[in-house]
Parts: sequence; structure tokens; C-alpha cells
Amino acid sequence: MYLADRSAPSPADTGAPPDRGSLRTPAVTSAVLALGTVSLITDVSSEMVTAVLPLYLIAGLGLSPLGFGALDGLYNGVSALVQLTGGHLADRVRNHKLIAGIGYGLSALCKPLLLLAHSLGPISVILALERTGKGLRTAPRDAMISLSTPAELQGRAFGVHRAMDTTGALLGPLAAFLVLSVAVDGYDAVFGVSACVAVLGVVVLVLFVPSGGGAAVPPLPSGGGAARPDPVRLREATALLRLPRLRALALCAVLLGLTTVSDAFVYLLLQRRTGIGEQWFPLLPIGTAAVFLLLAVPAGALADRIGRRTVFLTGHALLLAGYGLLLWAPGWPPLPYLVLALHGMFYAATDGVLPAAVAATVPGRLRATGLALVGTGQALARFGCSLAFGAAWSLWGTGPALAAAAAGLLCCAAVAGVVLRPAAPADSPVLPGLGSDLNSDSDPDPDPKPVRPPV
Repeated sequence: MYLADRSAPSPADTGAPPDRGSLRTPAVTSAVLALGTVSLITDVSSEMVTAVLPLYLIAGLGLSPLGFGALDGLYNGVSALVQLTGGHLADRVRNHKLIAGIGYGLSALCKPLLLLAHSLGPISVILALERTGKGLRTAPRDAMISLSTPAELQGRAFGVHRAMDTTGALLGPLAAFLVLSVAVDGYDAVFGVSACVAVLGVVVLVLFVPSGGGAAVPPLPSGGGAARPDPVRLREATALLRLPRLRALALCAVLLGLTTVSDAFVYLLLQRRTGIGEQWFPLLPIGTAAVFLLLAVPAGALADRIGRRTVFLTGHALLLAGYGLLLWAPGWPPLPYLVLALHGMFYAATDGVLPAAVAATVPGRLRATGLALVGTGQALARFGCSLAFGAAWSLWGTGPALAAAAAGLLCCAAVAGVVLRPAAPADSPVLPGLGSDLNSDSDPDPDPKPVRPPV
């Protein structure tokens, strides 16, 4: 399904017989719930660190805004580059859970290392390794979600997963706040508790996520009688960018990512604008997470119903309104609540909608690779935005830097609105090894047999 589509193809459109059992199909599969639980636990661990990291680096280690922008960009840029590797490996070995598990495990191993690092160099290396784990797991995890869910419920499924993931993002800063308030060595205590929680997430993944992740991609046959499908080749992965719809999604993700200010910078700007005490700083992400949690599922379901383009662009309009409040609103007492609410609404309208749209444009056997291509482009763009915003803050100050980001976001959103217009039902290109049906979840074999997602 393209970002501008309003619904998935109906059985009448695809020629498939109606499935009477689909009337009783659950909106969310067990694989999605299990993966959501893993993400919830892992996000508690990650957000405990993320919540205290800006103050720890700037106030504790004396890092400049430009230095923090570079480190924050590295933090996300490494993850972006590794996403391509994780997505391609997952498709090549046809074991999404294995690659995702390696990623979760690597991130968990990095958390206790923060207890040993008290200077910028080692911390940078550890954060890069932790983001490597995130990059490995992101595309295989999203591929498992999409392949275990009927096409017409993709937005809702990603919304449920993002809601569970955001529950962890809400609990993580709260846990960090509580640990800081009772522990003597506050930052080390936060890092230690975070490591223990990360290990729990890996255990849940191993024990409760189905070995196939619920994916509709059939495993490689082990017997000698059946023909073994050709493994996914790198040429097929690069050929995905020849798909017009995927190119459009990737272009818009990059353009909008270039003007999306890092969450950490938003919270630092809000703290400086309103004078919030440093002891309350770890609680700021909770405001964003709470709104995201409440609206992620409704926003995903709304995108399935009225069109993903509308919801996606509306989310960026809400983010632009938040930038405007930070720039020009008077010092109202409710200003922090308004900015955090708009920030959370932005994520609810975009974070699950984009992968749901990408998943519907890519064949099932290359699902993780397609998700990784768009995710990598978006993350690299945000890496560039972190560097540019940190430099602009250091050179011009917070006001001009944010004004430039807001102007860029307005222009890029206008371009995205044009690029993501509903596509005419023109003939799609047939790429070697991909087949002609770009919305098919089946493998492009000479005599393909459609594989229906489990219900």
C-alpha cells in the first residue's frame, strides 16, 4: 500500500476468494504482542540512559552544544548505516528473529560498559556499539510485524507495537528519575539498572517470540526433495530503489529527516526557555511518551482508514507548531505541556505510519531490506540535522537555529505533499527477480503461490 492509498486491495481486486474467517481475525497477532513486549522492556533500558545523557554530557563532562550535536548524530548515524546490513542479512538467511536477537543482545552487552567509561572517548565508542545493535534489530523486527499482519491492518499493528514501545519510553525516564533521587552515585546507578533491564528484554525475545516471528516468508526447506529458493542477492536489494513508490517514500523520509530536530535538543531548548530545574529534566521525555502512547493506535487505525499520506503530513504540521511555540509563544505556564503534547502527536502520526506504508510496497522476501533502505535514509538525514543544528546553536544561538529548522521543515513538508500524491494506476516496472506485483507478499518464483499471513 502506498502512503497515499486509503485501503489495501480488496479480495475482489486481487482475485483472491473472500475469507469468511477474516471476520474474526484479531487486529493484532501474537507475534506483534510478543515483539511489543520485547520493545517495551528494551525501551525502558534505553530511555533510562537517554533521559540523563544530555545533562550527563553537557553539565557533567562539560561538552559543548556542538560536541553534543556531533555525538548525538553519531549515536543515530551508526544505527542508520547498520540498518542496511541488518535488513539484508535477515532477508538473506530468512531468519528475522536471529538477526533481531543479535541486535538486542549487543545493545544489552553495551549497557554495563557505561559503568566503566567516564570520559567522552570511551562513551562515544560504547554508544556507537549500542546503536549498532539497534540498527541490526530494527528492520528484522518491523519485517516480522508486517509479515504477520494482514495488509489492511498494517497501520493498526504498527500502532500497537509503537504504543507498547512507547510505554517503555515513558517508564524509562521515570525510572531514571527515581534512581537519581535515591542513589548516591546517581548516573552509575542508572546505567547499572538499565543493563539489568536490557538482559530481561533479550530473555523475553528468546522465550516468547515465535521462531519464525510469525512471518509469512517460508523458511528454507531442509529436505533434499524440494527445490531450495535462491538466497536474496545484493543486486535485488539495490534494485528496490527502482520502484517509484519506494523511491518517493525514501525521498520524503530523507527531506523531512533533514529538518527534524533531535529529541534531546527539543528538551534542552524547552528547559532553557522555561527554566525547568535540572532535577526535572529526565521527566520531559515522559510528556512526549505519554501522548504517543495514547494516540499511536488511533493514529495507525486512522491512517488505515483515511490514508497514510494525510496522517503522515499532519504529524509534521504538528511538529512545526511545536517549533513555533518554542520560538514565539510567551512564557505561559502551560507552554511545556503544549510543546510536549505536540511532540508526542507528531510521533504518533508518523512513527508507525511510515513503515506500514513501506511494508506494503515491498515483496515479502525483501521486506526487511526495503524497510532498512527507508529507515537508513531517514536516520542519516537526522544525523545531518543533529550536526547542523548543533553548529547553528553554537554560532547563532538557539532562536535562529530553531527558526532555520522550522523554515526548512515547512518547505520539505510542502515538497512531500506533492511527491506523495496518490499515484495513477500506471504500469509498474518489472524488476529482475522481484516480480511484477509490488504488493505481493509471496516469493517471486516462476509459479508463485500466494502466502497468506496467519490469522
